[in-house]
Amino acid sequence: MRRRRMWLFLPMMVLLTGCGQQSTPVEEAAPQYTQKTSAYATGAVQRRAPNVHFVDVTQSSGIDFTHETGAFGQKWMAETMGAGAGLFDIDADGDDDAVLVNGTWFAGHQGSGPTPTSGLYANAGDGTFTDVTAGSGLDVSIYGMGVTAADYDADGHTDMFLTTLGTNLLLRGAGRMRFVDATDRAGVGGSMWTDDSSRRQPEWSTAALWADVDNDGWPDLLVTNYVHWSPENDLYASFDGQQKSYATPQQYAGSTPRLYHNRGDGRFEEITEAAGLLLPDAKSMGAAAMDLDADGWVDLVITNDTQPNFLLRNQGNGRFIEAGMAAGIGYDDSGRARAGMGVDVASLSTPGTLSIGIGNFSREAMSLYTQTAPQATVFVDGAGRSRLVQPTLRALTFGLKFFDYDLDGFADLLLANGHIEPSINAVQKEISYAQPPQLFWNDGQGGLVDAAAAAGPFFAEPLVARGLAIGDLEGDGDVDALLSTNGGRAHVLRNDAVGANANAHTNVRSALVLILRGAPPAVDALGAVAKVTVGGRRQSLTVRTGSSYLSQHSAALVFGLGEADAAESVVVHWPDGKVQDLGVLAAGRYHVSPAAAAVQVAAF
Repeated sequence: MRRRRMWLFLPMMVLLTGCGQQSTPVEEAAPQYTQKTSAYATGAVQRRAPNVHFVDVTQSSGIDFTHETGAFGQKWMAETMGAGAGLFDIDADGDDDAVLVNGTWFAGHQGSGPTPTSGLYANAGDGTFTDVTAGSGLDVSIYGMGVTAADYDADGHTDMFLTTLGTNLLLRGAGRMRFVDATDRAGVGGSMWTDDSSRRQPEWSTAALWADVDNDGWPDLLVTNYVHWSPENDLYASFDGQQKSYATPQQYAGSTPRLYHNRGDGRFEEITEAAGLLLPDAKSMGAAAMDLDADGWVDLVITNDTQPNFLLRNQGNGRFIEAGMAAGIGYDDSGRARAGMGVDVASLSTPGTLSIGIGNFSREAMSLYTQTAPQATVFVDGAGRSRLVQPTLRALTFGLKFFDYDLDGFADLLLANGHIEPSINAVQKEISYAQPPQLFWNDGQGGLVDAAAAAGPFFAEPLVARGLAIGDLEGDGDVDALLSTNGGRAHVLRNDAVGANANAHTNVRSALVLILRGAPPAVDALGAVAKVTVGGRRQSLTVRTGSSYLSQHSAALVFGLGEADAAESVVVHWPDGKVQDLGVLAAGRYHVSPAAAAVQVAAF
């Protein structure tokens, strides 16, 4: 096998960018664009974050999972990227079960011990889990990346799709926590590319999500891809001229996303080119779905690593238009494409106005693109004004999620951080390989306040974090978190905002939790919007999959009621256009369907 070698080395010069390295002086200051906005992050009077703790309960949760990178000393790109996590109700018992995606050994380099597989954990309903991987159908060896779940065939069982470095995997739910491989029949295994030696290689798939892009009731499948890399075309890179480093994505060709239309018979038709999604320069890492312009058609946000991010606007006629640069999310304010990783979309302070949060590489800071007005198709980066630039400048952020962790009615922000290069601190003294997660509290006035000190010791623990999924694991009304790490253990974080473990100094809060079930074939109610009014202020949440990094969150919609004991108004807009007014609802958990009023299943 002929190995191509590329030396990225100048004496005493290095700067790691994207998911690799470029040459630039070691002592060079952070890029100037960060200095232009950093003034927003200082000098402002900040409200203090509440004393809401997250506690690492991994050991008592029953989730014992360690991610396998397959590394054997060659520093192949894929080793740094995995893997994702998922929270969804697999056995239809009303609580969220957990999936953790795993890598495996590379061919010819088998490690010791049992062959690695992904993990499946059944929730007992109180946040404790049982490992049910064996015999589930998930106990197969793949080099896994991400996971997304939906009932794509409307048979009442949750199905899972896993992206991989190789052939992707569609697992059809068969009940009793069991799955059957339906990849070949469905036709969603992925496409191939040809390397310089005429070898056919599978695409390297990353983020994926389910969304009904044509409003026919059946969930369609979006799969994003990274770069054309394989062990055979691996490029040599070094930042010190002595040891190999992980290569940068700039050295490899990009790989287009793929869109699969659900035919309703268990099979899919690839419509990438017909839908306007043939984007061969993409180097995608994250994807989110949201109706950004409120026209009734789901739009897509895709982040790219060292390439402009995409905003794919649904035209309602079977086609999308790529409008990322015109919308202002393609580049940063200096005209540079950042290393976009995870992504999420939420309304932060002004009802109806959406913000797109994107995790970036270290020395780049997080992006926070906000609509200039409700339903606007133009965004401005407000990370500086929200005081996110300085605290996120050193972090390399993969997973991220907006959610109301203190139940005050405003969406907060959780970041999962960790570098890709173990020796980064040798050349960038302010950057570490393992990095603590970060939590930011929404002050309701446009600011996101660093809440790590008030959130407990876990937020001082350095991790090499990747995936992040959130959900109410204990059924007590507050939202917990599941984090995956690259080459390390997964972590379960219990939110003590309410319930028996609530901090005595925390204000009394309550929540309204809605679990929406649609009419067949749209049984997952993807795209349904619930609007809740509390204290005269409206909150809005959408049922959707995807976002974060390679992960999927609980489908339950959690609304913080603050100190109120009921919502004044609850209205559900179903995907078929039906509007359902549920009136006043007391704090608690409810099942909601189009045909019936809300049914309370738990009171908080």
